Amino acid sequence: MMIKKLITFEDLGFVQWGVLNEDETGVYSAIALEEAFFTPLPETLEEFIRQGNEGLLALADALEQNEKPDAVPARPINTVHVLSPIRQLAKNIFCVGENYSEHIEEFHKEKLKELTKFPQFFTKAPTCVIGPDDDIDPHKNVTKELDYEGELAVIIGKEGADIPVSEAMNYVYGFTIMNDVTVRGLRLYNGQWFHGKSLDTFAPLGPCILLRDAAPDAFTIVTKVNDEVRQDASTEEFIFPIPTLISTLSQGTTLQPGDIISTGTPSGVGVGFNPPRFIHSGDTVEISISGIGTLKNQVK
Repeated sequence: MMIKKLITFEDLGFVQWGVLNEDETGVYSAIALEEAFFTPLPETLEEFIRQGNEGLLALADALEQNEKPDAVPARPINTVHVLSPIRQLAKNIFCVGENYSEHIEEFHKEKLKELTKFPQFFTKAPTCVIGPDDDIDPHKNVTKELDYEGELAVIIGKEGADIPVSEAMNYVYGFTIMNDVTVRGLRLYNGQWFHGKSLDTFAPLGPCILLRDAAPDAFTIVTKVNDEVRQDASTEEFIFPIPTLISTLSQGTTLQPGDIISTGTPSGVGVGFNPPRFIHSGDTVEISISGIGTLKNQVK
């Protein structure tokens, strides 16, 4: 079978990782495959990403061996708890601000006169990562202006710096979904994005990593709040395509396997409405990206 999607999951209290079967109804546990076929596979998905193509070849070999005796059955996906695919981040999440022209206009409340010439980067703390179906803490003691931002996130697959645009996609391991949960008010009084983007639970991530070679040329992004569509866009609308983002960010900065670059959000965020439509306790946010799946979280 072709390896398309990798997940981290919990089963019977034990955290492990694996690969989804072809119809995505089950997951082949990496630990079970290793034990059945003596194929060396690491304990975590983070370690597996660092192995690059060597790891993928080992996993493919184990899956090929499993096709004949079917010694390792796929565990039904509805019987395990899917977690954030990457749980132990070595550094902050790299994020891109203002990568869709319509989002820039809604945020600044004026027509865009000309496109910005360079990407705008900021980061989110690794401690704010949560997984699918985990609750978002509204931090009511901090804000009443809680917002959502559906985004495509890029997972880096190999180390590199000063990467040319023409070679940038070779450094991509795969893709996942991130909700760049944001406190709007904090930026107004402290003049920067980091704090308002990095509160605990403010980076829902998942549900899987779609490998680069299985990805479409462009992705559609749809965000729903309580089943109402708020965002509906395509990555074809990027001001700065993924190769440009990777190349720009890597100038003088070493990117490493497992690094995450979240590529910016389209229009339709809560602050863009008049009056603003922020999210509150009990609200459910679902972000669906073509080819990857749906990331769903409720505000606690």
